[in-house]
Amino acid sequence: MLLDQLKPKDLGFWASLRTRWNDMDALGHVNHTAFLSYMETGRVDTYIQLGFEGINKRMDKSTILANIETTYLAQLSYPSSLKIGHRIIRVGTKSYDLISGVFLQSDNTLLCSAYFKLVSFNYKKNKTILVPDKIRYNCRPLEK
Repeated sequence: MLLDQLKPKDLGFWASLRTRWNDMDALGHVNHTAFLSYMETGRVDTYIQLGFEGINKRMDKSTILANIETTYLAQLSYPSSLKIGHRIIRVGTKSYDLISGVFLQSDNTLLCSAYFKLVSFNYKKNKTILVPDKIRYNCRPLEK
């Protein structure tokens, strides 16, 4: 599966957002950094859907972002309604991978896709931890 060809059926955890006026840049389209914020909000919603309280440093089982690869596929303007999907595609001992897609709510146009490498982390102890079972059990590897 190529990330620039994601379809909503490829993802399993969802969040809905609306663009904000301040997301636009001087060129009149939504700035690329806003997409990172949209996907971050979707990641937090994914953790809540998995049964966590969210993501924060007070939790014994939290996460920290290690890497992100982003592909921008279409311009976006204000106002727009979006849906952001995520899928856990790989789980290791202490790290796991997510893919994400940002789609127009109205017609499922894929605007942006991304690959995230995350590390399970305990902020109180400032060290990596084993990937929690809630994440492990929800992994859906990509078909080759």
